[in-house]
Amino acid sequence: MSQLTIKVNGQTVHGNSREPLLNQLEKAGLQPEFQCRNGMCGACRCKLKAGAVNQDDVMAFVAPNEVLACCSVPKSNLEIEFDYLLAENPLADQQAANS
Repeated sequence: MSQLTIKVNGQTVHGNSREPLLNQLEKAGLQPEFQCRNGMCGACRCKLKAGAVNQDDVMAFVAPNEVLACCSVPKSNLEIEFDYLLAENPLADQQAANS
């Protein structure tokens, strides 16, 4: 499955099964918190409410039903939740239109 749906904090965006979740959310105009992009800091931790991901080995603590967006590639449609309100990137729509 290449194209899929990601529901994040109640908002639905389109995604794929090839790229890390963090990259896909950024391309959709959302700005999850992150610091390292390699699974060490845990700043991009979110709750996996539904669906499945392939997650690379991580150094940060991840509780059951949590994933790190920087190291997780969706395997199916997902529902995830961050413990904070996600900021939106107003330039994302313009960048997507230009690519």
